[in-house]
Amino acid sequence: MSPPPTERRSKPATSRAPRRGSGRVTIADVARVAGMSMHTVSRVLNAPENVPERTVKLIHDAIAQTGYVQDLVAGGLASGRSRLVAVTVPTLGSPVFLEALQTLSLHLSRHGYQMMLTESGYDPELEVSALQAILGRRPDGVVMMRTVLTPTGRTQLRAARIPVVEAWDWNDDPVDMLIGFSHEAAGACVAQFLSETGRRRPVAVIGNDPRAGRRLQGFTAAARKLRLIDADADTPHVLIPAPATMGAGRSGLAELLAREPDADAVVCSTDMIAMGVLLEAAALGRQVPGDLAVVGFGDQAYAAATTPPLTTVRIDGSLIGEQAARAIIDRLEGQANAGLRVDVGFTLMRRQSA
Repeated sequence: MSPPPTERRSKPATSRAPRRGSGRVTIADVARVAGMSMHTVSRVLNAPENVPERTVKLIHDAIAQTGYVQDLVAGGLASGRSRLVAVTVPTLGSPVFLEALQTLSLHLSRHGYQMMLTESGYDPELEVSALQAILGRRPDGVVMMRTVLTPTGRTQLRAARIPVVEAWDWNDDPVDMLIGFSHEAAGACVAQFLSETGRRRPVAVIGNDPRAGRRLQGFTAAARKLRLIDADADTPHVLIPAPATMGAGRSGLAELLAREPDADAVVCSTDMIAMGVLLEAAALGRQVPGDLAVVGFGDQAYAAATTPPLTTVRIDGSLIGEQAARAIIDRLEGQANAGLRVDVGFTLMRRQSA
């Protein structure tokens, strides 16, 4: 008699994730753990609003269990979109751009885009390589928290044929769209204010970045007209490395007062520098604002809490971030806004330090 046939039983599917070293977790692994088809998993990943809530939950649970991460590169190749917007700032060490970045990120994410943040530096010679690294990742748009400094950089951005916003600055020939303000006008506004308050011997502690330099130029041009300095003179100033520190503000004021002991006003290119100036003035026995008026730039969160509260120039970073996000999204959604220019202006916050 022949032996009875062996009973074959299929092994039940397990809910274990693939072992380490067995390869990247795929959509097939998620489908197996969830007990769903790969098509259903794909629908949940790409159009969850069209899938029953219970199914969405099961698949999300399976994603969490397996550690699956959707391959956005493959999806981007298929759709022609990366869903990334590259955002560059001159330095990650300064808080001045934080408000704009937070708002920009929020508005982009609400429309399904992610912000890729990079540091561009202040050196024009590094701009080209920085832009090559950014554009090589094929973002859908670029927001630069400055204007483009080099002809090669402008050519690169225009050749990419994607929306570009230059922000936090102003010029007469933007690459594409421009959202910012005039640094020269901000500097002139401070000079007018100091003249109105009776100051006659201004000095400046300035970070060595191009925009701070243009604010100093605007201040100097207005100071000459207002006779705060001689018609052919420059504003006495000290240049310090950017991004500037509080300590640099202290040493900058000490150097200036050694050269210009009769100075009665100090213009600072950032609030951080102004904080250092306030500390050094107190250490030297100079009363603020009695002996020295001190003016900053940026209106950071701490500016109103200094001793005395800091007079400074406020830029609406949230407005810049919102307008930049809207400009990029509108262009990507087919709404023409080439050549868009938005001047957000600035506000002089008059407080006790001046």
